[in-house]
Parts: sequence; structure tokens; C-alpha cells
Amino acid sequence: MHQLLHLRSRPLQTLILGLIGLTFYAYYRTTYYDVPQYAIPRNNSRVAYQEAFKQRMNTSVEQRVAVASKNSSSEPSILAPYNLQVTGNLSSPAAITSSTSSISPSQSSASVSVAGFKQSSERPTARKEKTSNETKEVTAFSNEYSARAIYEAGHTVPIPERCPNFGKEMDLVIIIMSAPTHLEARMAIRQTWGHFGQRSDISILFMLGKTLDSKVEAILKKEQKTYNDVIRGKFLDSYSNLTLKTISTLEWVDSYCSTVKFLLKTDDDMFINVPRLQSFAMKHAKNKNVIFGRLAKKWKPIRNKKSKYYVSRTQFKNTVFPDFTTGPAYLLSTDVVRRLYEAALDQTYLKLEDVFVTGIVADKLGIKRTHANEFLNKKISYSACNIQRGISIHMVKYSEQFDLWKKLLDGKSKCK
Repeated sequence: MHQLLHLRSRPLQTLILGLIGLTFYAYYRTTYYDVPQYAIPRNNSRVAYQEAFKQRMNTSVEQRVAVASKNSSSEPSILAPYNLQVTGNLSSPAAITSSTSSISPSQSSASVSVAGFKQSSERPTARKEKTSNETKEVTAFSNEYSARAIYEAGHTVPIPERCPNFGKEMDLVIIIMSAPTHLEARMAIRQTWGHFGQRSDISILFMLGKTLDSKVEAILKKEQKTYNDVIRGKFLDSYSNLTLKTISTLEWVDSYCSTVKFLLKTDDDMFINVPRLQSFAMKHAKNKNVIFGRLAKKWKPIRNKKSKYYVSRTQFKNTVFPDFTTGPAYLLSTDVVRRLYEAALDQTYLKLEDVFVTGIVADKLGIKRTHANEFLNKKISYSACNIQRGISIHMVKYSEQFDLWKKLLDGKSKCK
């Protein structure tokens, strides 16, 4: 009887040991490899994946198999499932997601050839980014994880009529980054400083993405029918997709409002002194190739993987970010919009949208980032003079918008 129990327990012991080994292997992979930590759901649109596929499949599948065969005799068998999917049915989302052009981080350990570079399932003994081979590897990851791979162009609700004649007669378009559930914040803005959007020379709009909540979606449709001031992009609305939201904003302005003089990108927890903003914009009407805002200098990327703001070395390898204008509010001369939009798509994705757009991409394009004291972009005391002197004030609750609006219009205060 004892021997029988011993025999029966041996498979169980083997299973337990196997599970322990698998756990250590999974931990090793997630802590060893330095891959982009998007923490975002990829757009599941067939069109988005097809577009990404077309961009990257510059060589035929047969050529890729031939290259892989030279490197390792075992690789064709690993590539075979991808090749069969690709050549079988390109219209199938499953085929496209499993192709070599859109390999997910969990698949990246397989031995495949991407854009001419070989990624092997064999783990290297050390990662040395300074060597030429590792530079190529980083480049391969950058291409694979560019914003273009996850961004779906276009808008489900574009409302082009809110920028008549492509903004030719307009001074300013203000696009407010909002979330699907922030109805009260949007209402507070409409009832206060958003009133300036009724002018013919200014347009004030909200930018939202998709939501998976059918009840919220129903409310949004009713809101849109009532106010017609909400642009809807094709990305899932989340914190990690804020960069996609800004890219969508740039695309909208380039498509429908390209001749307006200035674009202000801001958030729905901001109070904007629109008269002061317009005065500032007109003062700098001749300035081109520039982004105005509160300038952040010599900020360092956070390498702690537990941090909300973690940035891997694959996403950004340098030790200091380029100077950037902080995200709560910044003003762009619209001659930079198309360039920023196009260059952003080919840059390795970073969820820190202000660092990504006004820092990394703008620096690459040689766009000036200019500090302006009027962009406070922080919590301040709500005195009438503070409100009247500044352009943007951050961390404003929707209930506080009305108090700030009253103080902005206060004709009694004498501010220097």
C-alpha cells in the first residue's frame, strides 16, 4: 500500500516541480528582457492591423524564411505557423495579429525575423546597448513598437463643421482632453470659460476615445446630439492611451482645421483664461515652429518598473529627456501640427504624452519649446488677480470652475 501511494505521488511531485520551474522561467523572462511596457490594450481593428502589416512587410514571407534558415536550421519550423497564417488569409484579424509584422511582447521571445533583424528565443548572457549589434536590436524594437503599430487613424465623430473653412478665419482652436465619464467636468466648462467657443474666431471642443461601457456610450450619444462639441477618436480611452489621444488631436487639426493660427491642447481639470490666451496668441502671431507652455528641463526617466511613470531603456535609452512643455496645457503654432503628427507615428510609443510629443518628437524635428510664465499648469490660490494674470490653472474641480469664472469677470479687482 505504501509503495502504491509512493508511485501515485511521483507524477504529482513531477507536476509540482514542473510548475515551480515554469514560474521561475516566467519570472526570469519578465524581469530579464527590456521590452516596452505599454500597459495598453492594442486596437483590435482589422484595418489598423492591416495598415501596420502593409507598412512592415517590405520583404516576402519566403525571403524571411530564407534569411531565418541561414541563421538556424530550427527556425523555419518556428516561423511556419506565422507564414501559414500570413499567406492563408490576410483579411483575418487572427492572421494579421500572428504575422511577423505585429508580434506581441509575449511572442517576442520566438525566433523570428523582423525588418531584417533576428530576434532569437535564446537568451543572451548580457544586454550591452552600446554595441553595434544591440543598437540594431533596439532599432528593431523601436520599429515594432512605434505608435503607428497601435494607432488607428480617423475619427468616428469628426464634427468638421466646428472649424469652418479649415479655420481660415479663426485665431484659436482649443481641444480639451476629457474622459467618457467626465460629463460634469465638460458641463462646467461649457457653462463657464467654454462660452468663448460661441465666437466665430475661436472653437472649443472635447476629445474622447472609445468606451466599452454601453450605458456610458448611450449618455455620450445624447450629449453629442445636444452640444455637438465632442470629437471621438478610434482608440480605447484610458490613461495609458493619452498619447494616442494627443496624436488623434493632431490628426483632427491637420485634417479639418489646418489653417487656424494656434492650437491649445489642454485637459478638463483646467481653467483657461481665454481672453488672456487669445491676447498671447495674437502677440506671437508671427512666431512659427514653436510650442509655448511651462517648460520642464532635464527631467530624467523613471526606471523603477513599479512606478506609474516607468520608462524602459528600449522606449527611451538616454538618461535625460529633451526639454518639454508640461501636459496640462500647451500652445502650438499650427505649422508644426502635421509634422508632429507624422513623426509621432514612427516614434517608439511612450504613454507620457507631453514628454513624447513636445519633448522627444518635437526635439527630433527641431521645434522650439518656449517657456511662458502665464501657463501656470499647477494648483494656485484662487485670488481674482491670480486668475486674471494667468492663462492656465491646473487641478480645478468642476465645482470650482464657476468660482474662477466669476473672479475672471470681476471688474472690481485692480491687478498690477
